[in-house]
Amino acid sequence: MAYEARRAADRVDTGRAHSARVYDFILGGKDHYQVDIEAGAAMCAEWPALPVHMRANRAFMHRAARYLAREEGVRQFLDIGTGLPTSPNLHEIVQAERPDAGVVYVDNDPIVLAHAEALLTSAPEGRTAYADADMRDPGTIIGSPAFRDILDLGEPVGLMVIGMLHFVLPPEDHPVLRRLLAPLPPGSFLAATIGTADFAPQEVGWVAREYERRGMPMALRTRAQAAAFFDGLDLVEPGLCQVHRWRPEPGRPLDDDRDIAMYGAVARIP
Repeated sequence: MAYEARRAADRVDTGRAHSARVYDFILGGKDHYQVDIEAGAAMCAEWPALPVHMRANRAFMHRAARYLAREEGVRQFLDIGTGLPTSPNLHEIVQAERPDAGVVYVDNDPIVLAHAEALLTSAPEGRTAYADADMRDPGTIIGSPAFRDILDLGEPVGLMVIGMLHFVLPPEDHPVLRRLLAPLPPGSFLAATIGTADFAPQEVGWVAREYERRGMPMALRTRAQAAAFFDGLDLVEPGLCQVHRWRPEPGRPLDDDRDIAMYGAVARIP
């Protein structure tokens, strides 16, 4: 893994912003470059709520993963678009509930691979692995050694697609997700978040244009368009909603709806 990380570091393009590194900068991380700082600062200047929105998206991932491990008994997870390690990572969340849980992390950014050692610090009873693959090519994920070695397709899998679907443009978006769901057995779950401009159209629209200007095009969805990703699946209550409204922590004040530009849901494969 150390050799792969060194090779990955050599492939990092420091002259072009990347969504994972912009996300890292806005959330206060340290694994980004000047070009990512410039992009993130420009976006936050136009929409100051962007850090609130991003933290809410990550908090949804934590709650959804904890729900699947604790209440649905899921012991294996496939995390698409992992991003840079930020504790608590997915395996830390689910292994706190089920120490024997296994997690396959997937990302195609060389800098994420360069830091992937932090994602492989599993509890002794569990397992983690990393696949250097692009979600737009599901075959590389399904055919990866990490997928084959960690995931037992005789048991339910939790497919986590957090903050990624708005970077997969139509018409490829739905076929990509369906191909990722196809090998998973009944009783598996999809947890996904989808970007939207429904609540702050001017500000979020500007952020989307800035992403596109910097080589990171995205497609924002209405609620109806976001709901279509879950067609044929059984939604877990409360269904599709803004991510901060999905089973919020008791007693924690809710963020303003205008500050959250992401729908989210958890759904079961029947």
